[in-house]
Amino acid sequence: MTKHNVNTVNSIDEFQKLDKSGVSIINFYASFHEPCLHMNTVFEETSRNFPKLSYFLVDAEQVEELAMDFEIETVPTFVFLKDGKEIERIEGSNAPQLSFLASKYQNSSFTTAPVVLDLKDKLKTLTTSHPLFMKGVPSQPRCGFSRQTVELLNGLNIEYGSFDILADESVRQGLKEYSDWPTFPQIYVNGEFVGGLDILKEMIASGEFQKLLPEEEDLNTRLKKLINRHKMMLFMKGDPSTPKCGFSRVLVGILQDQGCEFDTFDILQDEEVRQGLKEYSDWPTFPQLYINGELIGGLDIVKELINNGEFKDLIPK
Repeated sequence: MTKHNVNTVNSIDEFQKLDKSGVSIINFYASFHEPCLHMNTVFEETSRNFPKLSYFLVDAEQVEELAMDFEIETVPTFVFLKDGKEIERIEGSNAPQLSFLASKYQNSSFTTAPVVLDLKDKLKTLTTSHPLFMKGVPSQPRCGFSRQTVELLNGLNIEYGSFDILADESVRQGLKEYSDWPTFPQIYVNGEFVGGLDILKEMIASGEFQKLLPEEEDLNTRLKKLINRHKMMLFMKGDPSTPKCGFSRVLVGILQDQGCEFDTFDILQDEEVRQGLKEYSDWPTFPQLYINGELIGGLDIVKELINNGEFKDLIPK
């Protein structure tokens, strides 16, 4: 299945047959793991922002042999390949680092001379989304201070990115000067340096750290963002390659026959979105089609618009 520039890989044989020339990124995920589902959305967005790279989506449990070949120990893990050979990897949910590396290789891999990136710009990019700079990754900390920090952050039930400073010596040394702080772990919120473990403990105990965190997005704001994720957005059961109801299957076929470019969201994967969208749109059934953020309707409405010739005028140019 291809979604935008993302190819879903269902077997190791299928992966071996794919064209892996240039730079490609493999996203190893697990469908049961909530951070993976969030990062899958980030992965799709990255594929749109940096389309010169190739993107492969692999369920590590379903394609276990491939995951073993790449020695995947935690999910999500993003493996960067150059002409089929690994050049970098990211372990854990680290959206800023994924975007940074995709930008780096889109710029450098398709030019005759590599682009030399300024270290301060790199550090600024990495610290903009309150990541944790630690030794190891949250699932496998490599020092006691990092382990304690992970436990504290996990106790707040928040999502956070992390960066393994043992994997990049330039970042490790550069951050000491950038933050004027000689030890790790280091915690940032919204690009601003907060401190290390002891300061984090004090701020959590006093409630100051919680006040720094971005407010959780309400459901309506989330729905509005999803609806506007693409000019033509279809909320359906399943996805275009494996629809999970007849109405969704028929509507996908109609949109493809009409030559439409569209994105989809599987409402079976998110009960909050499924129920919330019914109230938000005042439309009780699925599929639901939106164009430029406005509800068009379901299958019957789309059929009617096509039959009377109005639908072609609605297709985004």
